[in-house]
Amino acid sequence: MRLDLLAALNAERAARRPVILVTELESGEERLVTADQVAGDPRAAALAAALASGTSGMVGEGAARAFLTVHVPPPRLLVAGAVHISQALAPMARMVGFDVTLMDPRTAFATQDRFPGVPILADWPDVVLPAYRLDAFTGLVALTHDPKLDDPAIAGALEAGCFYIGALGSRRTHAKRVERLAAQGFSERQIASIAAPIGLDIGASSPEEIAVAILAQVIAAWRRPDRDGAAA
Repeated sequence: MRLDLLAALNAERAARRPVILVTELESGEERLVTADQVAGDPRAAALAAALASGTSGMVGEGAARAFLTVHVPPPRLLVAGAVHISQALAPMARMVGFDVTLMDPRTAFATQDRFPGVPILADWPDVVLPAYRLDAFTGLVALTHDPKLDDPAIAGALEAGCFYIGALGSRRTHAKRVERLAAQGFSERQIASIAAPIGLDIGASSPEEIAVAILAQVIAAWRRPDRDGAAA
């Protein structure tokens, strides 16, 4: 690969942006195509399908064959709230391939003893989120019931276009949350994308069961074929 292409590829990967290396087999020509360039590319349909599946492979026939090397950021899950549900959710989410991080300024709860092996960001969203950099390949699970922690995290996730946003709370609690988010200028469509009450409706009652319901909903959102970005 040419050094300029390698440098550009590494830059896109470091920024957690999806990119495809297209290698034309007949000529050996290589080019990088970013997600916002797909629509204008001669191989637009094939590139869009490759991004949606996150799978590298051959496209075209005969002299028009090309190999698409797809680079998609690994999925992340940011969990707001060091609660019992989080303790069950974090290891399960890691087991199925999500890079899990916990955010909670309450250091009495957000400890390595309670969350072994999970990176902990023990501060408020206004401090955490600029460095963490939410994106379309990140899901947010808000579990604290505290608007001072949940609301800024949800707002940041809406602005970043996270593939999943879920918030714990009753319908009454969420109705108040909706009012606050609308007052901040978020549209009805954006607010409607929040999964609340959080998790699939499987009749879950214990923290462990609720964690299963949440993770199932996160996976469904990640694997949805029509979502923005690309699946793993």
